[in-house]
Amino acid sequence: MRIFFLLILMWLAVPNEGAAQRITSSNFKMLQRIDDSLQTYGDRMLDDTFATERLRADSMFTRLLVRAMRVPYSFYFSFDSMQMAPVLYPEDSSFRIITWHIPMNDDNYRQRGVIQYNTPDGSIKFTPLFDVSDYSEQPQDSIRNNQNWIGAVYYKLLQHEVNQQKVYTLLGYDENNDRTTRKWIDILRFDEDGQPQFGGDFFFFNNDSIFPRGSKRYVLEYKKEGRARINYDEVDSLIVIDNLVSESNEPEKKYTLVPGGDYEALKWDKGGWQYIDKLFMNNRGDGNEPKPMLILKDDGSFDDEALDKQTEKNLKSAEEKEKAKAAPTTPKKTTPAKPTAPAKRSR
Repeated sequence: MRIFFLLILMWLAVPNEGAAQRITSSNFKMLQRIDDSLQTYGDRMLDDTFATERLRADSMFTRLLVRAMRVPYSFYFSFDSMQMAPVLYPEDSSFRIITWHIPMNDDNYRQRGVIQYNTPDGSIKFTPLFDVSDYSEQPQDSIRNNQNWIGAVYYKLLQHEVNQQKVYTLLGYDENNDRTTRKWIDILRFDEDGQPQFGGDFFFFNNDSIFPRGSKRYVLEYKKEGRARINYDEVDSLIVIDNLVSESNEPEKKYTLVPGGDYEALKWDKGGWQYIDKLFMNNRGDGNEPKPMLILKDDGSFDDEALDKQTEKNLKSAEEKEKAKAAPTTPKKTTPAKPTAPAKRSR
């Protein structure tokens, strides 16, 4: 962790370059080589058997990403090979946000992130994100900056405007620990100095909702094998959320929560996300879309048979995961990919 913070200090110390041409041929080839190596170290960061090797790979990954972002106009390089770290752009392409995670010991995860800005002259500008979610007892309760970010790996970015200020919504996930996973809906804005602010009063729920009053971001925490979803429906412009039920009728225990087959939703209206407590999904496509198992009956009571099947499925999945962990493995000795220059598109 100390290495990561030192690297970020080096990152921030980089002076802005003067006006330059867009990515030169030599810089483009260098970025391609870095991109390939980022994929190699990213895979090792996620999959290596030993925590020390994962941390070493994370350190190299960070160094390479820092090096890439020091290249003028590197914002226009797409990093196509970096599959483990999604690169998201808003509609206005004013910035991009890159996030990833590293498995720590005892099934604990730490998120990393950076926002890179689209500067007209190609000068260097970016903001590192420091994950403090492990040390936050109430991660929903406050607006935060890059120094106390509630970390997540983001997979969707939406853009709106409120009172002539751009408001971005981020959907992300956090593997959290060995018992639960979290899905997040967070808000991103930039203050007068251009610094990122996460969270805000943009969630409007019913008075009887379990959503804590005054929350600045939305979290869905559920059983590790539960596979709950938060997705954006492009057709109806809705954030669709799985409604959760407890397998043991103990909803306060997050590790018992699994999808119940019903859906909730959030719809952007009147300057914020308005809550819809019951969403009726229309059938689309060719009719072959997977359908969730309904754990609740029409009257709201539990369907014991469906609940037992879902529980059995979750237990089987957990057992298979434990067997895979216990199986002896021979760590593969890997080295960074040799520099190559495959054809890539640039943004």
